[in-house]
Amino acid sequence: MKVCLLASGSAGNSIYIQNGATRILVDAGLTGKQIENRLSSIGVDPTTLQGIVVSHEHSDHIKGVGIMARRYGFPVWMTQGTLDGSKKIFRGTERVHVIDNDQNFSIGDLEFQPFPLPHDAADPVNYVITNGSAKVAIATDMGVMTQLVYQRLRDVDFVAIESNYDRKMLMDGPYPWVLKKRISGRHGHLPNDGAAEVLCDLAQEGVKHAVLAHLSEKNNHPDLARNTCQDLLKQHGVGNFPVTVALQERPSEIFII
Repeated sequence: MKVCLLASGSAGNSIYIQNGATRILVDAGLTGKQIENRLSSIGVDPTTLQGIVVSHEHSDHIKGVGIMARRYGFPVWMTQGTLDGSKKIFRGTERVHVIDNDQNFSIGDLEFQPFPLPHDAADPVNYVITNGSAKVAIATDMGVMTQLVYQRLRDVDFVAIESNYDRKMLMDGPYPWVLKKRISGRHGHLPNDGAAEVLCDLAQEGVKHAVLAHLSEKNNHPDLARNTCQDLLKQHGVGNFPVTVALQERPSEIFII
């Protein structure tokens, strides 16, 4: 399985996943043109995609969903709550498959296991994706790591996990207090130290690689997120665990799982 985070951060998120002839996007939070350019930069023709799987209705995850679905004619998968919250991006000609937030479904030779998570959206989910042997998990846009989410992540090979903000940068930064409370609340986003603590446990469960994702441009920095995570991993005796940071402005490397 191949995984590439085309964009990751507050300004737009999209992840490309390929297994053989099966090629899908998880979220499309950039413009259609930006997504096409980023796919092209990794050698992928958007006409070969089988569709888009959506996590939730916030614009940094759905901005390009409607236009891509219309332009290339492929379907979209999302929960009913997400569909209800994102109807403005659709014109009625798209093929939208409504999924349950706890029921597996397949696209080509990939199986998707959606799972709910705490975020301030209508019915947000993320996904464990498997080809029958390798397992990839996406776990972003959540205020806390729940027991359910942890159970879904503990036996995967590769995880893209949210490391959205540094606590001090957020509290000392320019955001109004109500927004600081929203970001740091149970239905907001996961901080660097929260992601690091989870990865210390997951590394000992057998997870092989992690990508820190959805970093805030105002309240975080790639080096700070990486160092927070690596320092805590070393303290727990798992300093050789590979950690990569996904960026907003360019695609990540292509990970082979």
